Amino acid sequence: MLTRETKIELPKGFLLGAASSAHQVEGRNTNSDWWEYEQMGRLPKSGLAADHYHRFAEDFQLACDIGLNAMRISLEWSRIEPEEGKWSIAEIEHYKKVLRKLKELNLTRMVTLHHFTLPKWLADGGGFETKRGVQAFARFAWFVAQNLGSEIDLWITLNEPELYSILAYQRGVFPPFRRKILTPFRVMRNLIQAHKAAFRAIKSVLPHSKISIAKNCVWFEPYRDRNFYDRGITWLANRMGNHYFLEKIRKQTDFIGLNYYFYRSIKFDARNGYRVMNSEALPKSDMGWQTYPQGIYYLLRQYKKYQKPIYITENGIANAADDMRSDFIKQHLHWVRKAVDFGIDVRGYFYWSLTDTYEWEAGFGPKFGLVEVDFETQARRVRDSTKVFKEIIFS
Repeated sequence: MLTRETKIELPKGFLLGAASSAHQVEGRNTNSDWWEYEQMGRLPKSGLAADHYHRFAEDFQLACDIGLNAMRISLEWSRIEPEEGKWSIAEIEHYKKVLRKLKELNLTRMVTLHHFTLPKWLADGGGFETKRGVQAFARFAWFVAQNLGSEIDLWITLNEPELYSILAYQRGVFPPFRRKILTPFRVMRNLIQAHKAAFRAIKSVLPHSKISIAKNCVWFEPYRDRNFYDRGITWLANRMGNHYFLEKIRKQTDFIGLNYYFYRSIKFDARNGYRVMNSEALPKSDMGWQTYPQGIYYLLRQYKKYQKPIYITENGIANAADDMRSDFIKQHLHWVRKAVDFGIDVRGYFYWSLTDTYEWEAGFGPKFGLVEVDFETQARRVRDSTKVFKEIIFS
């Protein structure tokens, strides 16, 4: 049992960072599919978001003040290529300033190329439902490698590709709001090809670059541990949810990026296949998500079989009162350290998120940030829970 006095020790050289994505913090990404649907009233409006586009230097300085040594950011594709084949040199220069500011502050730079948004021109042409999307993404990756590659330390091609496929093309809560049976599988297949093509494109420019995806991972457990059907459906959920995509790109990854938010206790259901059973004993975030820190350890043990370095590319909690966040971080890092001691090559942990953000279809309600943002004034305030980072020992 951890106490407030328990010290967390991490290996020397371990990356301790925070994450963000362009559309969620920059503001006014007017050339993207998300922005278009926001103006149509299909989504909450992001507006200026956290105005990170203009305040990035201030935000990165806060990351240093908190005690972080790395940042995961994304590049907004729709800014860099606002029209097909037409590149914005001004936006390349902007992101060059962003990346150089990170280097100036000694923050290791992990950069994501696709974090849910698409340029409007590509979305209008079918996005990742088509092979055109695969080709366009590979071209974008090549262009970024040519123009910004020397400023990037670690690459993430796609953020949570399976979740994107499901939310956009099955549940219909992300653009383009489709609810189809087979389309998510086609999109996922194309995203596998998109990653592989982007991997090759980046390597053609920067052979020694380190590239992966950020994989949404869920720790699944059978509701009844000795029940054959519960165990079987849990095995299938784990196999398809946590390993299918990685197995397909295994030869085109230099490390594994692991996003961990969700725990699922699975009970077999003859009509629907399975049901997720909530536990009243587990703490819940403001979004109702159960928190289960041990799950990160069990997932890391599973991923040891890939024999690649692992980074926790996202892990965080919506907690406006800021009364759970410190313990949440401490508990997860405790289990990360357990994994390291078990012999797993875990090299970094990125908390989601540095600042409060526009949280997609949930708008500005959920508060994940280490830094509170007043979205009316854009004033920043570092939350008290961030003191936990100064207590970590590197040995």
